[in-house]
Amino acid sequence: MALFAVEYTYSDATASARDEHRPKHRAWLGDLVEQGIVRATGPWTDGSGALILIDVADEAAARELMAQDPFAQRDLVDAVRITGWNPVMGVFNS
Repeated sequence: MALFAVEYTYSDATASARDEHRPKHRAWLGDLVEQGIVRATGPWTDGSGALILIDVADEAAARELMAQDPFAQRDLVDAVRITGWNPVMGVFNS
C-alpha cells in the first residue's frame, strides 16, 4: 500500500450543498477510517478545501476511491489533487 495526499478545493457556490451532504460525506470517510484506508482527514481552517490522507495501492485506486465520495458524486468539489506521499518521520512513517 502507499500513502496519497488528496487535496480538495471548494468554492462558495457549493457551500450550502456541502452543508446538506456533509453527513453522508463524513459517514463515508468514517467507514474508510475504520477500514484503515483513510489515515487522517479534515478541512482547511479557511474553508477553502480539505486534506484527506489515504492508504491505497496506487494512484488509480486513489482516483477510483475518491470518485465514490458523496461530495464528488454531487460535483461539490471544484478541484482534486492527488499526490503520492512518502513520510520519513512522524506518526505516518512505518
